[in-house]
Amino acid sequence: MSKQITYNRIARLYDILDLPFEHGRYRPVRRVMFEGLGGDLLDAGVGTGRNFPFYPKDANVTGIDLSHAMLGRALWRKEKLGTRVELMEMNVMELKFADESFDSIASTFLFCVLDNEHQQPALEELRRVCRPDGVIHILEYVISGNPMRRFMMKLWAPWVRFAYGAEFDRNTEQYLDAAGLELIEKKYLYKDIIKLLTVRPKTE
Repeated sequence: MSKQITYNRIARLYDILDLPFEHGRYRPVRRVMFEGLGGDLLDAGVGTGRNFPFYPKDANVTGIDLSHAMLGRALWRKEKLGTRVELMEMNVMELKFADESFDSIASTFLFCVLDNEHQQPALEELRRVCRPDGVIHILEYVISGNPMRRFMMKLWAPWVRFAYGAEFDRNTEQYLDAAGLELIEKKYLYKDIIKLLTVRPKTE
């Protein structure tokens, strides 16, 4: 519940703190994030609803978040933009959906927030609710290989940990196989620090 407390606390300031990154970095990334997704779509870790403008027009979207305060901001954005999305307070490790409920799933920086011991359980839940022919997009930060960029990320890390409960080096990819997921593609969307993983449930 510590993550819930963190995001309930920061919700009012979240969009302000993220504003420089949102316009300079995240908006183009979010657009690519939803390419190829559609049908019944789960936005896992919907936050304040920054993904709303980029949802596929024909998708039936459900957005979940652990923080009721973040969802409050998302509801405000939903009404402002007229976005068609059902918002629900829910823990990604305890999804209240039936097996194979979604055609596609998007997770934007959620796994940067999840502690290492929670990575596989969360991935297993995403696999469970994803249809066998479905696809999952996972967007996450990665520690840069560039010396100067890496140095700056290390400087920022304590603040990111305090404010967001997040880390730059979760390396979610290492948990995919054990969670029953197959990596289809990985690519960098912003320099060498924001990576998109495209995965799907493994077939027997």
